[in-house]
Amino acid sequence: MKTILILFAALYFVEPVTAQYYIRGEVRDEKNQPLQNVKIYMPEKNSLYSSGVSGGFGIPTTNLYDSLIFSLDGYFSQAIKIKTQEYQHIILQSSLSASHTSRQKMVSITRGITGNILPVSYYLDESYSNLAENDFIKTSDKTSTEFSMRIDKASYSNIRRFINQNTKVPIDAVRIDEMLNYFNFNYKDPDGNDVFRLQSQVSNCPWNKDHRLLFLNLSGKKLNLDHVPPSNLVFLIDVSGSMDLPNRLPLLKEAFQLLVKNLRKQDTVSIVTYGGSVGVWLQPTSGKEKQKISKAIEELTASGDTPGEAAIRMAYKLAQATFIKGGNNRIILATDGDFNIGQKSEEDLENLISKEKLSGVYLTCLGVGMGNYKDSKIEVLAKKGNGNFAYIDDVREAEKVLVTEFTQTLYSIASNVYIGARFNPAVISQYRLIGYDNKKSIIAENNFELEGGEIGSGSGNTVIFEIIPAAKDSLNSKQTPLADASRAGNIANFVVHYRLPNDTVEHLINYPCPENYNRFDSINKDLQFATAVAMFGLKLRESKYFPADIEWNAIKNIAVASLTSDNFLETEFIALVDKAKDIYNDKKKRRFWKKERD
Repeated sequence: MKTILILFAALYFVEPVTAQYYIRGEVRDEKNQPLQNVKIYMPEKNSLYSSGVSGGFGIPTTNLYDSLIFSLDGYFSQAIKIKTQEYQHIILQSSLSASHTSRQKMVSITRGITGNILPVSYYLDESYSNLAENDFIKTSDKTSTEFSMRIDKASYSNIRRFINQNTKVPIDAVRIDEMLNYFNFNYKDPDGNDVFRLQSQVSNCPWNKDHRLLFLNLSGKKLNLDHVPPSNLVFLIDVSGSMDLPNRLPLLKEAFQLLVKNLRKQDTVSIVTYGGSVGVWLQPTSGKEKQKISKAIEELTASGDTPGEAAIRMAYKLAQATFIKGGNNRIILATDGDFNIGQKSEEDLENLISKEKLSGVYLTCLGVGMGNYKDSKIEVLAKKGNGNFAYIDDVREAEKVLVTEFTQTLYSIASNVYIGARFNPAVISQYRLIGYDNKKSIIAENNFELEGGEIGSGSGNTVIFEIIPAAKDSLNSKQTPLADASRAGNIANFVVHYRLPNDTVEHLINYPCPENYNRFDSINKDLQFATAVAMFGLKLRESKYFPADIEWNAIKNIAVASLTSDNFLETEFIALVDKAKDIYNDKKKRRFWKKERD
């Protein structure tokens, strides 16, 4: 596995070839069970492929004899020489090292760590992954970086919950990339049959006149709901005693009732519950039987302990039993994350879900509750389970996630998505990725493997880099802040890596980033508003890269100037900034959150 990152770096550019042969085969474990998502690297072509649901693979090549490298978390990598005309039977042996199996992966390949290395931070009895902000990187030292793309949005609605309760936000609850994902800024439909559309913009940095902001928008194609494949959905619902509050199980019941309205007759729903014991509450049922499904949801009650591990295993077993080949197979886990029976640490859950996801079943996580909410555990499950993560703080948010953004949440257009960025040192002297922060514990392990994420239908991701131009004498120029960029070439190059659902081939999109500087007050209003959201997150995090003397009103003014008048979410954001100003300017309020070892 140590070589995988090096192999990824070699995949920025792929030259087309004319295939003369076709390598076919399958990958299985020692118990003869098929292994899905095994990474298959072909050194001759600098190409990466993956095994399918049944462990099978097919790879075109021009050579009669070739070499392949097979690797998968929890198994020993294997390099073999093959004759392409022969069917390949590959057996991967399980690694005996538990630490290797549960090894965490990076969100972005960047450095940045300060303070004590603690795996989890606590606010009262809530837990959050302890994050380290990304640092500025000198392009003279490292011209490239990589970061995974996801559609997780949980952080924003959780922040809203704290502020609406007139409470300061725990620093590690603030994930700026998820805050940006919440709004789908500057979304543009991809052309034709393209999976993604990319756009970029360079402008001023409102909190540092000597710096610039580089925006990258990634827009995913929208699926036509009338033509999406049938869904095999398993609702995995926490009905333990901790869920017996109005903002927990009753809220989730409302949320799932909203989802049921979108089901079709070709869709199948099952319900697994856990609370004291684990059981199948509703056997697989056609989406046309909405009344039966709704009745089963309405009859849910909360009591007992939280055997999360056993429930997850049962849900995956049920999803596999009703698996639809070529369909949308997904578990929707709804919980406050307070597992107290079985495997319950972040590392245990990561190890468990890494194995279960090999079944080809996706995982959507819905978090609820407060006081004992375990964000760190739900986040691990979503990121390792080929899925996404949302926090439901009220019924309006439930409607947003499960109705308005139904296809985004439940239908994947690409998986294992990550972006490689290479910056031009002649134009940019330093760069810093805002958000996409890694856990401090991962950085401490010196683990620099990257794990891509899932992108849903019609999703929009806005990425922001803070950059320092190389030509200091151009900083005050009104039109060309990155001097001589046209002569030096593009300011950066982005490569999107992704795999289509139920496919084994890694695809690449190359996007040269032009020097298209425009003054901040002249750029797209959505990008201006995105900047206000990023500034809000930086201030809440008390980022060392964000001047403390930047006032809340400065953030509000940018948001107000770029507000779309009929956009409720943007109007609500401005109200949150005002509330935060009152909370954080109250000198009598003390900081409640503390950091402890999990």
